[in-house]
Order: sequence, then C-alpha cells, then structure tokens
Amino acid sequence: MTNATIQEIEGIDDYWGPAFRSVYEGEGGHEAFVQQLDERIQQHDKEIEKLCNFYYQGFIDSIRELLQVRSHAEELHAEISNVDANVKESTESLCSRAEELIKARRVELNIAATIEKMELCLPLLTTYSKLKTQVEAKRYYPALKTLEQLEHAQLPRVGAFAWCARIAADVPRLRRDIRDASMADLRDFLEHVRQLSPQVGAMALVQTQDMLGRSLANIVKNRKESAAAARESGGAQCPHELVDCSPLHRCLHIHSVLGAKNDFVQYYRAQRKQQARLVLIPASGNLHDSIQSLKNYLNAVLGFFILEEHLLSTGAGLVSKDWLLDTWSMAVTKVASTLRTNTSLITDPTLMLSIKRQIVLFINALKCYGLPTDPLPLLLQEMAEHYTEVLMQRWVVVFRDILDNASFQPIEVENQEQFDAVMDTFPFDADELETLPFPRKFPFSALVPALYVQVKEFIYAWLKYSAGLGLGGARRAAQARHSAALLLSRSFAGCLAALFRRPLPLMQLVQIIVDTQYLEDATSFLYEFISNITGSELTTTQTAGSMFQAARDDAEKQICENLEKKVDEFLDLENYDWLLVEPTGQASSFVTDMLGYLTGVLSSLEQLPERARVAAARAATARIASRLRRALLAPGVRQVSAGALHQLDLDVIQCEQFAAGEPVGGLREGELLEQFAALRQLLDLVTGWDWACYLHDVGLGAGRYALVPPRDAAALLDKLREAEQKSSVFSVLKKNERDRRKLLDTVLKQLRQLQNQDG
Repeated sequence: MTNATIQEIEGIDDYWGPAFRSVYEGEGGHEAFVQQLDERIQQHDKEIEKLCNFYYQGFIDSIRELLQVRSHAEELHAEISNVDANVKESTESLCSRAEELIKARRVELNIAATIEKMELCLPLLTTYSKLKTQVEAKRYYPALKTLEQLEHAQLPRVGAFAWCARIAADVPRLRRDIRDASMADLRDFLEHVRQLSPQVGAMALVQTQDMLGRSLANIVKNRKESAAAARESGGAQCPHELVDCSPLHRCLHIHSVLGAKNDFVQYYRAQRKQQARLVLIPASGNLHDSIQSLKNYLNAVLGFFILEEHLLSTGAGLVSKDWLLDTWSMAVTKVASTLRTNTSLITDPTLMLSIKRQIVLFINALKCYGLPTDPLPLLLQEMAEHYTEVLMQRWVVVFRDILDNASFQPIEVENQEQFDAVMDTFPFDADELETLPFPRKFPFSALVPALYVQVKEFIYAWLKYSAGLGLGGARRAAQARHSAALLLSRSFAGCLAALFRRPLPLMQLVQIIVDTQYLEDATSFLYEFISNITGSELTTTQTAGSMFQAARDDAEKQICENLEKKVDEFLDLENYDWLLVEPTGQASSFVTDMLGYLTGVLSSLEQLPERARVAAARAATARIASRLRRALLAPGVRQVSAGALHQLDLDVIQCEQFAAGEPVGGLREGELLEQFAALRQLLDLVTGWDWACYLHDVGLGAGRYALVPPRDAAALLDKLREAEQKSSVFSVLKKNERDRRKLLDTVLKQLRQLQNQDG
C-alpha cells in the first residue's frame, strides 16, 4: 500500500490529495509512509550518489538542487504535518458524523422495516374494518367471504401479534353472529313470504283465468292491463316475482360456506311445513260467510305452494320434489276437508256457484304449476249434490207458494192471446182444443205451466254449476235429468204430501191427480229441453206414471176418505127407528140422497185413472155396508123390530142396485155387491127365518150364510126377541106366536153355544 502510494506520488506531479488521503485513512499508514519515504529518499540518495559519481558536475548540480529540494521537502513536510493535523482534526468530526450517520441509517432501516410491517398489517386492518362495516350493513354473505379471507389469507401472513391473536379469537364469534343474523333474516323472510302468499296466489289465479278465457281481444286487453299492473306492482310479470328471494339464497349460501347447508335445509323445510299447517287453517274461521273469505284462503294456499314450486327449480336443493309432493298431499287433503265442511253449511245457491267457480279456477291453477288436484274433483261432485239439495230447498219454497196460491181449477182462456200464452209456457197437444170456440178450457190448472216454468228455471240454475267442470254433454244431461227428476219426485211430491195433510175439497184432489198426470207426461219435453241445452242425445231415464205415484196414492186415499166422511155425514143425519112397526115400502130418503150424491161424484171422476175411480167406488160402498151393519149390530141398539129390519132390507136393496149398476168402469162383475154380501146374508137369515139351513151349514166355508158369524146372528136375534117382548108384554100370545117364541129361544140358545165354542 505504501509503495504504491509512493509510486503514485512519484508518478503524479500536480494533484497529490488522493494519495495523502489514502495514507491518512489507512491504519498505521502515516508511520509506514514516513519510513518508506525515508527509505525512498535514501535509495534516491544512493542513486544520486552514483549519478554524482558518474556525473560529478551533474551531481554537484544535483546536490545543489537536492538541497533546494530538501528545503522544499522540509517545507513540504511542514505542510504535510499541517495537512495531517488538519486531516486529523477533520476526520474526528467526520467520524462523529459517520457514527451519527450509522445511527441514522439504523433508524432508517428500522423505520423501513416498521413501514413494511405496517404495510403488511394494513390490509388486515382494512379487511377487518370492512368486515365490521359489512356486518353492520347486514351484508352477511360478503362479510362471511371477507371473514374467510381474513382468517385463511391475511392473519397467517401478518405473523404473531397480540392484536392479531385478538382478531383471530374474535373470528368464531363473528362467524356465529353472522349465522345468527342470517337466521334472523330468514325468519323475517318467512314472515314476509307468509304475508305475500295471498297476493302471489291472487295474481296466479288472475293469470289462470285470463288463460282460460283467452281470445285475441282478451289477449290485447289483458296485455295492457298486465303491463299497468306490473308497473304498479314494481314490474312483476310472474307471481313468484312479487317475492324477493335473495335473503333466502343469501342464507343458503352463508350456511353452505359455514358447512351447515343440510341443517339449514332441514330447518327451512320444518319452518315451511309449520307455516303450511297455519295457512291451511282459515283466517276468518268460517269460509261459508262470504266468497272473499274463500278467495283469501285459496290465494294463501296457492301462493304458498307456487313459491315452493319456484324454489324447486331455483333453490339449489332447498326444496326437493318428494318433499314438495308430500307437503302438498297433506295440504290438499286438508283443503278438501275444510272446503267440504264449510260448503256443507251453505244454503245460498249463488254463493255456492261463486265458490264452485273459485275452486275450478284453483284446480286449473294447480294444473298449470304441475301440482296434483286429487281429491278436489271429487269435492266438486259432492258439492254438486249439495248444490242440488240447496236448489231443491229453495224451490220447495217456490212450490209451496204456488200450491198455496193455486185455485186447482182448469185454465179457462177467453181469447187467442191467452191461449197462446198458455201454449208458450207448457207443451200441450191442443189440436182438439183449437177447434173449439172461446172460451176454451184446458184440462189442467194453472199449477201445471207454473211448475213447468219453475222446473226449467231449476234446470238452468243447475246447469250453471256444471259449466266449467269439464263434463261431457251426455254426462251433464244425465245429471241434469236426474236432478230434475229428484226435484219433481221428491221436492214437489213432498210439497203435495204436506198439502194432503190438511183436508182438501174433493174436486181439488181430482184436479191435483189430473195435474200430476200432465206433469209426468211433460217430463219427456223437459228431457228434450235438457238435451238441446247440453247438445247431447235425447234419452229417457224416468218411466211415465211413476214420478208422482205416491202423491196420487195420497190423493186417491184422501178422495176415498172424503167419500167415506160424506157417507158418514148422510148416515149420521138420519137415525133409524129400530122399533118401526111397518116399513115405508121404499128406501129411506137419506139413503136415496146419499146414493144420488155418490152417483154424481163418481161420474165426475172420469178424468181420473180407472184405478182411482174403482178405489173410490169400493171405498164408498164398503163404507155404506160397514156403517149399516155396525148400526144394526151396535151395542147401543137393544131392540130391533121386524118392521125396522124390513126397512133396512129395503135400504140395502137400494144400495145393492147402486152397486149392481157399476157406477164406474173397470170393476169386476159383482165386485161392489160383495161389499154388501155379509149384511145381505144376515138380513136374509133373520127375515127369512132360515135357521135350520144356517145351523146345518154353520162352519162350512161354502154355506149359504157363510159370512154370518154366530155372534152377529145371536146379537140380532136377541134384539128381535127384546122388541117382541116389549110389544107383547100386555097381550096374550097366540099359539103360533108362542111356538115362534120357543123356536127363537131355542135358536138363540144354540147360537150362543156356537159362539162359546168359537170363543
């Protein structure tokens, strides 16, 4: 180093500063430099001496120059010493400055390291602050993603700091808070969905109704209305768009990130199933009070399952097909049961029609969303039966009003206008009637066209219910015929039965029977009317003459009862003189009057069926025979004279002539005479005094007096004996009378013996 420095000094003539600086900066370089410099001087001295010796003169000159150089060297040495002192002074301040610089550099490095660490920690702190902000803003899914980045990426990179440990310890709590907050949002969402379900269902039903009634004009109109409704509802074009499902999807994503997706799905399904049970309970309690209650109920149910069906395709496994069908199966069964219970209480057919339309619309909406509709079609069938019953109850009131206001007189028209009015309301073959002059009289009363019109109104009302059920024309016609037949055979017949509970005039009963016959004949026209409306083939399911048979039976029975009462009135007005000495020689006047009345009445029954006329004649003759026989054998009559017996015989003969004359057609020969056979045999036995034959034939079924029991014969014979004893108590009996008395006593004794044997 020193040799190099000396060489450098020797080689440079102008600027020696760097050489001197290297000397003073080097460690121990000053002494070595001086020593080397001395050695170099000595070396140069030797060379100079050699040169001097070689070049003496030159040497002298050189010495002289060297002396000069020496002086210069001393000056230089002095200068160098000064420079050295100055350099030492300068280097001391420089070293202190260097130490200060080193300290500053160390601080700078520490600051740089600190800045580097701070730059590394700053994203963590920023992320943590962002996480807090997201949690406060309820942006839980981004917060969860930020939390995952904080936990797995930034915390390991920062290193172990106390505050990092606190943040790491706070991560589970934050995750738990996010999960709890998302579950709170889910509960709010479920409550919000429950409130919006009726609106979803209502919109779906409106769209379904628009689709069912679709035409070009309706499509254009509905497109404008739907656009306006969409603007009002915030742009919703589909029912499920009314509900913002993003909170639900966020909760699902959050739990998926947390690894609790299955637990979340199970919780959601359990909550929705519980909500479904609540939806299936009507909010208003009674759905049969108004149609709006039913609409709200069906809207809520439909809206609930529309949202679930939407989540089936967009919920990422939140709703499964099996779970949806299982929940719907439970729900539709409950819906059908609720509707069945509430509709069974409805008595208003208009409300029933509105409910039916709403249920049909509900079924069509379910089909649009792919949900099974069973057992709702069966419910509509049951409602059809109940609707028929409701209509029949309403028409019962109409029938009662018609019957209460009916005059039961044949319709009589004065002019062609009135005639045409009757023909327009009731189908009647009036060819014969049209040939007659006015006034014309129809065979039926005003009851028949009034009832015919009401039955047509009933059919119209019933067909309103069957519309929209998807039934074929033949099936609708069959059910309409069945309902119309039920209305006539049960409701109207029931009204007639109630009418028959009070006594009616005979001619009213006759007219009722005639009217029912014309109504039955008109059923074929009703069936043709039904076929024309429904567009089906005409078929007949009700046989003629059987629809009102029970009502006619009641009318015929009451006709018979009226005739029997009239017979009783005639017989009660006149009392027999059972102690009559001599008969009048002819039938009693009241018997003649009674038979004349019966003849007129039975002849007025020509419009009735033969069976009714025969039954009336049988009832009247049977009543006459039984009343005469009971009057003769009544316990209150203790004495009967022969004259009274002969008078009764004349009356019976008159009655037998009436019976033999067959006052009505259709009777067997001698049928009415059989009613008087028992009385005739008793009178012939007593008046003919044919006791020997009677006692001989008694007990034989083919005897002449087979219809006379010993009890009746003994009772009548006892009454004759009492009358004879009273008439002869103060007279002397002749021999033949005494013999007759003895015979009478003997016969009476034998009859009583026979009576005791029979007893």
